[in-house]
Amino acid sequence: MRNSLDIEGRPQDTKIVVAMSGGVDSSVTAALLKSEGYDVIGITLQLYDHGAATHRKGACCAGQDIHDARNVAERIGIPHYVLDYESRFRESVIDNFADSYASGETPVPCIECNRSIKFRDLLKTARELGASTLATGHYVASRRMPDGSRALVCAADADRDQSYFLFATTREQLDYLRFPLGDMTKAQTRELARRFGLDVADKQDSQDICFVPTGRYTDVIGQLRPDAIDPGDIVDLDGHVIGRHRGIVHFTVGQRKGLGIAASAPLYVVKLDAASRRIVVGPREALRMDHIVLRDVNWIGDGPLDRAVGNGLEIFVRVRSTRAPQPAWLRAAEGGYEVELVAGEEGVSPGQACAFYDAPSGQARVLGGGFIQSATASGATAKAAMQPLIEAVRG
Repeated sequence: MRNSLDIEGRPQDTKIVVAMSGGVDSSVTAALLKSEGYDVIGITLQLYDHGAATHRKGACCAGQDIHDARNVAERIGIPHYVLDYESRFRESVIDNFADSYASGETPVPCIECNRSIKFRDLLKTARELGASTLATGHYVASRRMPDGSRALVCAADADRDQSYFLFATTREQLDYLRFPLGDMTKAQTRELARRFGLDVADKQDSQDICFVPTGRYTDVIGQLRPDAIDPGDIVDLDGHVIGRHRGIVHFTVGQRKGLGIAASAPLYVVKLDAASRRIVVGPREALRMDHIVLRDVNWIGDGPLDRAVGNGLEIFVRVRSTRAPQPAWLRAAEGGYEVELVAGEEGVSPGQACAFYDAPSGQARVLGGGFIQSATASGATAKAAMQPLIEAVRG
């Protein structure tokens, strides 16, 4: 007999490790599973030196969060452990974050944290503890497939869906992971927290990058990679110097404000050239890209990736967490993979993720994804981008 987590055995005979961040979502996950009779163990990860962030709103994994997780565990009657993952978090997440920004990319550290810290290191710890599964408070869901494998699908609450940040989850990890909140709304989660008598029921959601207590990520990069804050030139699409900047880390592709340039038409950051420390700006039309080269592609769709792609696979992709999936073609190219966006997309930046889906909305299945290595405009898209007069943009 399979229980509510789709695992063989009675709940009371099933040991579950819950990753408890101290927020309402993971707290409800632990309380819900405990109420169903599972043998629950709560684990909170200390990921960085949290001193400066202890009382900052919107920062996760800080001292207050560890305190909150411990109180929730005591309230629902489960053992709770705090594990020191600071060194591995620094190496896998913070250092990579700084390197990526210094190279002109726009990284998404939550993705790296999920795939290398939570779903690799913590998952290994859960196995060592004899747990049948690792449960988290992420807003995604998994479904058992006819062959017994599991598929990752978008959350029922589209506004809370976190599938973009989990595209790198492997098939092996999916078999072991469970996401009890995937079919709930945030309002339902908070109501459950109140019903369970949890003090975190109305706790504010984390918003900042957890290891940036000041909210200014450039402070962290400046300390770790000083070269990234060296000044350089701002140039137009033709390479003409039209201004100076105080470090490429202060800019992202698609940015409009804070350029410090007077022009007769709005200017946007089109490209960051770390090697020459140049920021390329242009009209909004120049932001639209339709060709993406990917690296580190992860596939969790049916069958081998090469067989699924064939001569071209029609999918839907999301290039930013806040944007809806759009139609695209996934193709093999020169030993890797590339995506052709049917309608193009603005502000596609190297370092970000490109997540694959089998549908544009609803509880679509996540097919995997990759990190954006480069993005270009081709054909009609490039022609449209060049229509505005560059002379007018220069002012």
